[in-house]
Amino acid sequence: MTGLLQVRGLEVDYRVAGGTVDAVRGVDLDVAAGEVVAVVGESGSGKSTLAQAVIGLLPTNGAVRAGSVTLDGEELTGRSEKQLRRVRGARIGLVPQDPGVALNPVQRVGVQVAEALRTHGLADRRSAPARAVELLERAGLPEADVRAGQYPHELSGGMRQRVLIAVAIAADPGLLIADEPTSALDATIAAAILDHLDVLRAETGSALLLITHDLAVAADRADRIVVMSDGRIVEQGPVAEILAHPAQVYTRRLLAAAPGLAVTDPPPPVPLSPTAEAPIAEVRGLVKDFPLPRARGSWRRGTLRAVDDVSFTIARGETLALVGESGSGKSTTARLLLRLADPTSGQVLLDGEDVTTLRGERWRQLRRRAQLVYQNPYASLDPRFTVREVIVEPLRAFAVGDASERAARAAELVERVALPSSTLDRQPVELSGGQRQRVAIARALALSPDLVVCDEPVSALDVSVQAQVLELLAELQRDQGLSYLFISHDLAVVRRVAHRVGVMRDGRLRELRPTAELFDDPHDEYTRELLAAIAGRRRTATVDVPRRSRVGSH
Repeated sequence: MTGLLQVRGLEVDYRVAGGTVDAVRGVDLDVAAGEVVAVVGESGSGKSTLAQAVIGLLPTNGAVRAGSVTLDGEELTGRSEKQLRRVRGARIGLVPQDPGVALNPVQRVGVQVAEALRTHGLADRRSAPARAVELLERAGLPEADVRAGQYPHELSGGMRQRVLIAVAIAADPGLLIADEPTSALDATIAAAILDHLDVLRAETGSALLLITHDLAVAADRADRIVVMSDGRIVEQGPVAEILAHPAQVYTRRLLAAAPGLAVTDPPPPVPLSPTAEAPIAEVRGLVKDFPLPRARGSWRRGTLRAVDDVSFTIARGETLALVGESGSGKSTTARLLLRLADPTSGQVLLDGEDVTTLRGERWRQLRRRAQLVYQNPYASLDPRFTVREVIVEPLRAFAVGDASERAARAAELVERVALPSSTLDRQPVELSGGQRQRVAIARALALSPDLVVCDEPVSALDVSVQAQVLELLAELQRDQGLSYLFISHDLAVVRRVAHRVGVMRDGRLRELRPTAELFDDPHDEYTRELLAAIAGRRRTATVDVPRRSRVGSH
């Protein structure tokens, strides 16, 4: 393989209020023709800034202060915007992270792909629409001729990402940069997208610079791994070497945190004896229908069955996980359990009492015993509140204690979730994602519940922060006997925390079994598809990755 991309001594900083922030510091990087190089690190490590500097797309407050970037021997740093436009797309293609931001919401996707073709002189106004459909087909978009006439909001996340891939490969560039291309997608869709990138790369011989926070994704797809921390490359080498013999403590920490690479034994089922207490929660024959809009010219309205005859129990001290892709019905089931929505039919029992018919004070008192941790810590906390106000809000809503007692409870809970006491006077915007989720957990614990529903509680976090939050949940369960309903699309995460796993698809519970049994011998074909999509499984089958303790074990 010959050198394609060469980065030497690259330094990038951002101008911020009060000075500058060094984002990339003295980075050297090589990517050979046809090679896949994965740059791995946590948020703020500098990996995305590195990619943006290579392609000349730094934000307006960012600047390359030193170093060089050469492509096929041609220097790119210092080039004018007009000169860089001739490089972007034609010689370097970019697949950005968020298609919701990268695509024009008021333009049909076919028009946007056609625009890329015309920009690079690969089609004229007449031929561009047909060529755009061909590109969308090549990017793996089903029914490309139909999808080309749709707007981005009419497509799923995976479909939108394929549109971005079509734009990136329009001119068959020698280098593709994929910046977290699947971080917002379900595991099976993410695997399909990455598989298709592999196919396209094999067809064209292009190189790939893959930016990711997940070492498991890098392990499955890359020839070499480059690990970044605090703007510097701390370690790099062939995948097998990095996985089996990581030299740096930081790399070992990323390996331990990556759910797909951390080979762990799942927690055993919670033992149930004939004299065991009744389950803390039970759902029986749960059904939820949503009305659909009337079709044009029709007076009849159809219905969408989001949850279809679902039944399960959650024992005291048990973690039951529900997994499935977006639209499978798992989050709707969680909302029904908490009675944030009413079921069409079926029963929800908390501590043996049917809450589907409860009203007034009795329901209010039962509601205290089941709390929720939301998916997105950036949206679930009121930005106007201090952390203290966030945590005491449920206490105030249920008239628990006076002001001093509530303040003491908030201080106790902040300490319980391993945050410094100074956090109490800060606002959510001043906290990292992991710190915000700890605050959300503290708020959920304020009323001393028996059951906590965790709806994708770590999907918005870096893998190392994920591991810390999962460890906290396991510790709280051990100490307080909490029960969890854990909603996730990622079976690798679920394996680390759940005693039993239920697999949902199209509103139905396809399989419900102890975690170890489900992983070792899945009965349902859909479960096998989810297991096959776990990032890192292909690599751990061929490389001896050290076994690690499961979350919550000693």
